[in-house]
Amino acid sequence: MEACGLVVEYNPFHYGHQYHLKKAREETGAACMIAVMSGNFLQRGEPAIMDKYHRAKAAILGGVDLVVELPYAYAVQHSDYFAKGAIETLYHAGVNAVCFGSESGNIAAFTDAYQLQKEHRPTYESNLKMYLNQGFSYPDAATKAYQHIFGLSEILDVSQPNNILGLGYVRAIKDAHYPIQPITIKRIQNNYHDTVITGKIASATSIRKEVLVNTSATAADSMPAETLQLLTTYKQEAGQWHEWELYFPFLKYRVQTMTSAELEQIEGVVEGLEHRMKRTVEEASSFQEWMHALKTKRYTWTRLQRIFVHILTHTRKEEKILEHDTGYVRILAMNKTGQAYLNQQKKQTDFPFITKMNQMKHPFLQIEERAAKAYYSILAAEKQRNFFLQELTSPIIVK
Repeated sequence: MEACGLVVEYNPFHYGHQYHLKKAREETGAACMIAVMSGNFLQRGEPAIMDKYHRAKAAILGGVDLVVELPYAYAVQHSDYFAKGAIETLYHAGVNAVCFGSESGNIAAFTDAYQLQKEHRPTYESNLKMYLNQGFSYPDAATKAYQHIFGLSEILDVSQPNNILGLGYVRAIKDAHYPIQPITIKRIQNNYHDTVITGKIASATSIRKEVLVNTSATAADSMPAETLQLLTTYKQEAGQWHEWELYFPFLKYRVQTMTSAELEQIEGVVEGLEHRMKRTVEEASSFQEWMHALKTKRYTWTRLQRIFVHILTHTRKEEKILEHDTGYVRILAMNKTGQAYLNQQKKQTDFPFITKMNQMKHPFLQIEERAAKAYYSILAAEKQRNFFLQELTSPIIVK
């Protein structure tokens, strides 16, 4: 049984994701569709609107066969590390192909761009360092460094977010010499950062905006009924959906009670940012207000959010999270096809497939425990305990 991998966040699963899934099946002919999905905290440094288990179940109900977790250490990172962790996880899951959405829609553009970037790797890295030193954010610095190489050839528009991620996936596959075929399909009807729903296929950003301001009737037209039901159920069970503003009191307390030296040891805190954080937090009365006080050209909104997640999870530089291999594939949810594929794969590899947090010892799993507890910290005490227990039980099986 051949498998195709998808790199996803499903925050939440919507009709655009369903389109991607359908096209991936058509393009690859794969019998099993495997999604590697970020956990409770996402690539842009945000808490997912509902937890990974409800999002994984929505994915299975939407047509995915097997959902595995992208470890926190890679999920809450910029595009290069995010892509590396996702592809490494899918490789160990045994996929034959990876299909990603992009603004380009032309896989040759990605492979050509990869080859050109590889041929000029020293120039790229030198320019990347130069732009970072000039105060550009990592995404902007990377874009400028790529454009310096590409010139006016227009091989690939690397200013587009999904093109950047796609190039990261292709680079991760080819640099590691994985026997995985990269495939891309063109995004349709919306842009990644669109904030307004304009049709049946809408951005996850616009859907979350509608849901969080309690106008889910509009958002309902952009996602399957199963997703909407799971969103409703999650709010009933948890008492609320997750958004940054709810974590602000905890975050403010952490920064106020940590010393500058302790803050400086948090993953992502550099160049004296700890002093700026200590200074601005005293006047901030909301998450949005604090972000506007902190944000600069160098410290983008996304970069700051990732640092805030690392503060909540107490992820420190000394843990050297990006120096570890993934070490395992963790199963979150599956259907019968996914189960059959998993049974097949376990006979072909000694690489560990796990279903519970306490099933083995690995540095990533220690961080996952802290991340889960941080994510559920905004819930009532009894609910925190009940939701965390999911980490110690069997994965979701949809029959």
